[in-house]
Amino acid sequence: MAKSELTVKEKTVSFINQSNSIKKGEAELWKKTAIQNLFDIPFNDLMYQAHQVHRDNFDPNKVQLSTLLSIKTGGCSEDCGYCPQSARYDTNVDNEPVMHIKDVIFAAKKAKDAGATRFCMGAAWRGPKEKDIRLVEEMISEVKSLGLETCATLGMLKEGQAERLKDAGLDYYNHNLDTSPEYYGDIISTRTYQDRIDTLSRVRDADINVCCGGIVGMGESREDRVNLIYQLANMATPPESVPINLLTKVEGTPLIDATELDHFEFIRMIAIARICMPKSYVRLSAGRESMGDGIQALAFFAGANSIFYGEELLTTGNPDVEKDQQLFKRLDIKPI
Repeated sequence: MAKSELTVKEKTVSFINQSNSIKKGEAELWKKTAIQNLFDIPFNDLMYQAHQVHRDNFDPNKVQLSTLLSIKTGGCSEDCGYCPQSARYDTNVDNEPVMHIKDVIFAAKKAKDAGATRFCMGAAWRGPKEKDIRLVEEMISEVKSLGLETCATLGMLKEGQAERLKDAGLDYYNHNLDTSPEYYGDIISTRTYQDRIDTLSRVRDADINVCCGGIVGMGESREDRVNLIYQLANMATPPESVPINLLTKVEGTPLIDATELDHFEFIRMIAIARICMPKSYVRLSAGRESMGDGIQALAFFAGANSIFYGEELLTTGNPDVEKDQQLFKRLDIKPI
């Protein structure tokens, strides 16, 4: 029996090594055909491979907890088809002013008391202006002083802004690619794919950890999901944190009628992100409230080891803290 299990593991390692065979300098890059092959293999085989990679790089029974707070909600000038915060769409999201710093600190303390170790601040801006940067710098410094890791998602950054956020104590900057370069124009027209790459380059150059992933279930093809993983895994340095979001459809947005994505296809995305980016934290992000406990458990087995923790993600729902704690207890998962 032990010999048989070893043979299976050897085959798995061999498959991964053969798939990941392009080299550029010292960095291994993933071929699109290899990523496609991972999508095509039987589900149980993929789960086995992903869990083995996960177990080789992380404690499989620990999950990192982040809390996301919208410090500026609504009124965004962008036209991202999935986002209820766009001023272009008739949703129930109002254009609100930036939160007072005292309220942000109160929310950060509450998140820490609930067990979160990272506090993420999101703002519905195309990009921060000078007055915005000054305010966010203060928020970052205050949250950092609480002993929390800090994260921000503020839109596109101009030259010098990432360095200022770093100096204020920012640990992570989130800026998702959202989807493949080929499908991107079907979702967003007000900023280009290259705009996103440029912001990520500024973040990396400022020595801030990169949080970058995408959204699935927006009507994209499996080939688009392959190409999204390809973009992420082949960055010069893969993102330290990779959020995989399942579209949360909101009335009034262009994607309200998008075809529902099979949850097993979503789990494939988690598993392949884990295999292709073995050292990254893979975050089970938006869409969790539509998943049963069994699907979430599969996601953790497939390699997800970070979640957004709290009752709301910017403007959409999320399982509440007590429900997550109950699930962790049942699975014997501990927070990192």
